[in-house]
Amino acid sequence: MLPQEFIRLKRDGKPLPGDAIAAFVAGITDESVTEGQLAAFAMAVFFNGMSRDEAVSLTLAMRDSGDVLSWPGLDRPVVDKHSTGGVGDNVSLMLAPIVAACGAYVPMISGRGLGHTGGTLDKMDAIPGYRSQPDNDDFRRTVRAAGCAIIGQTGDLAPADKRFYAVRDITATVESVPLITASILSKKLAAGLGGLVLDVKSGNGAFMQKSRDATALAKSLVEVANGAGLQTSALMTDMNEPLASAAGNAVEVVNAVDFLTGRVRDPRLEEVTLALAAEMLMSAGLASSHREAGVMARDALGSGAAAERFARMVAALGGPSDFVDDCRAHLPKAPLVRPVLAPADGFVTAIDTRGLGVAVVALGGGRVRPGDPVDHAVGLSGIAPVCAEALKGEPLAMVHARNEADFEVASRAALAAYAIGPTRPPRRKPVSRRIGPSA
Repeated sequence: MLPQEFIRLKRDGKPLPGDAIAAFVAGITDESVTEGQLAAFAMAVFFNGMSRDEAVSLTLAMRDSGDVLSWPGLDRPVVDKHSTGGVGDNVSLMLAPIVAACGAYVPMISGRGLGHTGGTLDKMDAIPGYRSQPDNDDFRRTVRAAGCAIIGQTGDLAPADKRFYAVRDITATVESVPLITASILSKKLAAGLGGLVLDVKSGNGAFMQKSRDATALAKSLVEVANGAGLQTSALMTDMNEPLASAAGNAVEVVNAVDFLTGRVRDPRLEEVTLALAAEMLMSAGLASSHREAGVMARDALGSGAAAERFARMVAALGGPSDFVDDCRAHLPKAPLVRPVLAPADGFVTAIDTRGLGVAVVALGGGRVRPGDPVDHAVGLSGIAPVCAEALKGEPLAMVHARNEADFEVASRAALAAYAIGPTRPPRRKPVSRRIGPSA
């Protein structure tokens, strides 16, 4: 079918045959489909949507546009997790080694920061020597040796998605639920997983700020993934405040190591991490109940087994062999670390989470344009959570900056992100709902 005829079908709201979808995606990969045609198709989908069967066909075709990994000879389940993004969301750094320590393999293919949200890959790149984009052989070796590996997407995994996303990014079609679904799942399916758990966030720091929009995305992801043969469930989590008490790259890695070693664990971060770990262990068939899975995850933390897996992964991918023992000595540090002080007594009643994320980007901890370098040393730490007591003149957060001018900008942005009132607000549940295939 000619590309223009394929586009006409979707423009007119008619069903797209699976073989025609596969042929169109092949044209994306070999560039016989032009950027104009790709943009027209994206806009047609944006306005007319896709059926479940169409979304499954698109996802599978994009998966098959490049390498599809397999894991022959592994004697344990292969599972992963995907987050829709947030601020202070370093869950992957603890989750992968926890689940690996419980007996699963976790080949975690992660992304870089997008907009105001931080990227797992940027955090891992803060570790000196760590190869976040190894070849497939090194990836497989690390997963076998450590039980987990956190890496970035290679050019050979779902290459059609890379080209399609670049066009969507400049044509105001990023927010299409079926296109988001196919983009996320094509890469996960290409990783050769046996199970997937999704962390779908809503709130003022999430891309899907409204709960109903996030729920629609979660349902689409779960239904399409299961329709494509990948056992998948989702947890709906809250992003109306940063998840960790740190936002940045090196500062979030420190936070993750402190979590794994038991030095400090932020309560909301712990609840979300352990809930996702339990869901992954259930998906892997390693626990018969969420209660049992939760005990397994806590034991992996308490025994030090999860921290040991993280240390093994870092060393296998080129990082320091003593990283967990002395991470602060290895990570880059900002030359200026100074507090943002509370202007009045009271309680933190709300946080503009997106505003804090933007402040980190402005410090250099994220990208304004694709390809911009990232300063791994800058960010925020000691972020006071919602419900915390605020005392006038005491820190609400610590700014890690390159210079005085950057500190002043970030300090004003961080202060503006905090609302302080006379009474402590009710606590939000970090995990609000589970969505399975029948939801």
